[in-house]
Amino acid sequence: MRPANHAGKDTMNFEERELYRTGRSTNFGHAAVATSEPLAVQAGINVLRKGGNAVDAAIATAAVLTVTEPVSNGLGSDAFALIWDGDTLHGLNASGRAPAGWTPERYGDATAIPINGWDAATVPGAVSAWKALSDKFGALSFGDLLTDAIRIAREGYGVGPVTAISWANQVQRFKDSASWRETFLPGGNAPKAGQLFKMPGAADALELIAVSGGDAFYHGVIAEEIVRQSKAEGGAISMDDLAGHTVDWVDPIAMDAFGVTTHEIPPNGQGITALIALGLLDRLDLGDDPDGVRALHLELEAVKLAMADTAAHVADLAHMRISAADLLDPAYLDERVKLIDPDKAADPVTGIQQPGGTILLTTADRDGMMVSFIQSNYMGFGSGCVVNKYGISMQNRGAGFSLDRKSPNIVAPGKRPFHTIIPGFVTKDAGPLMAFGMMGGPIQAQGHAQLVTRMIRFGQPVQAAIDAPRFRCLGGRKVALEASLQGETQAALAAMGHEIQNDAPGVAFGFGGAQAIMRVGDLYAAGSDTRKDGYAAVL
Repeated sequence: MRPANHAGKDTMNFEERELYRTGRSTNFGHAAVATSEPLAVQAGINVLRKGGNAVDAAIATAAVLTVTEPVSNGLGSDAFALIWDGDTLHGLNASGRAPAGWTPERYGDATAIPINGWDAATVPGAVSAWKALSDKFGALSFGDLLTDAIRIAREGYGVGPVTAISWANQVQRFKDSASWRETFLPGGNAPKAGQLFKMPGAADALELIAVSGGDAFYHGVIAEEIVRQSKAEGGAISMDDLAGHTVDWVDPIAMDAFGVTTHEIPPNGQGITALIALGLLDRLDLGDDPDGVRALHLELEAVKLAMADTAAHVADLAHMRISAADLLDPAYLDERVKLIDPDKAADPVTGIQQPGGTILLTTADRDGMMVSFIQSNYMGFGSGCVVNKYGISMQNRGAGFSLDRKSPNIVAPGKRPFHTIIPGFVTKDAGPLMAFGMMGGPIQAQGHAQLVTRMIRFGQPVQAAIDAPRFRCLGGRKVALEASLQGETQAALAAMGHEIQNDAPGVAFGFGGAQAIMRVGDLYAAGSDTRKDGYAAVL
């Protein structure tokens, strides 16, 4: 039986400034762009001012981010999107597949796919996502959307403070990759905050992509160079693998909770984790305090159960043995919620997760179109394999495969790996309410559940919910808490059986970064995260 107060609040107190002392307030406008880097936001705003729509702005923003935030994404990334076209919500899965040469036997006696090298790099899908979005929804010429990205790559930009820290943190991991050092260590060192950095190879690639409508990347000279370097360094990607890449337009999966409907891309991604968690939380009494021990404990327990199901069952949709509908079935959730003790932490089995490197952007225009778009290298710069001629850092999404022959996620030719990157969208009364999302590998689905709970269940303003402290489930009872929760709240959660590990590897950058644009009356309310070099602008 659901508690009487499971529905969300109808209003937000947008006069709550600096609730979590970030100094930021929610932005309001008739159109908006929010992402993790200011130059990329400016590119999206430029497109809107030229008469482009939210999809055009998303493509322009995403293209610039491949240049200005290479620590997280690039031309070698994968991508997903959720698009409200004014009447209907559409889902795009542009993640790449395993090369034809990838079989379990290729990896010999290894127990896991490597995180570095060509044997971790699946076919990149980001460029195909841009073109597919432009073809289906764009108002401006595809080539014109890449103008700012080309200029910035050619002329250079000042590296952002948070980006610079991430860059420096990855030097040791890629110290043995000559191709990575050549492109991303100018003068032998990671660039410092504010240092000018240029990517002439990426500028050349973007020009070819603009002129060819993306064809050069999958069939032409860029594809040939990717294959040449892959072959020279023992990789398996072929021209057939690149030419055979396709995107999929998919029906989003959804969960009704707190009086709204949250939508995610169906597997091979982890968005279903957020939906399961929200379905469980909608069946619980969270109390009145979004930062209170009761709410945090119940959220932790719901997320852990959702992660356990995801780890056991989620893979390429064509290879799953239990359907997404089964995992979201109300009767199933009614049984799962009984496992949550309001006073004590449980210990469900969860999969081992890896740290992530991702960008997320949201856009909205005057005509009501809204976009949540995400693209990622997976772990920072990705595989460490860089096609230097074109500045392409290849993602390492292959590391999302399993080598366990009993797993539905076992590696196979032409198969998509388990993905961490997920765009999010919320509707209310069959109309658009919010395009949102989060960066940061395993935190993403956990963060989606936390953001929706704060904004909808507790009525927190957009920027405040983004700024609020987060938790991160690390497996079993192990959790990490952001700094402002590490006092009496941490002690209370520990007393309930949660194992607090704030110093676990990867946790320092492990609470992600979020962006969101919410419909508020005739305007949009936009917010962006201070955990990255985030920025939101409105028209």
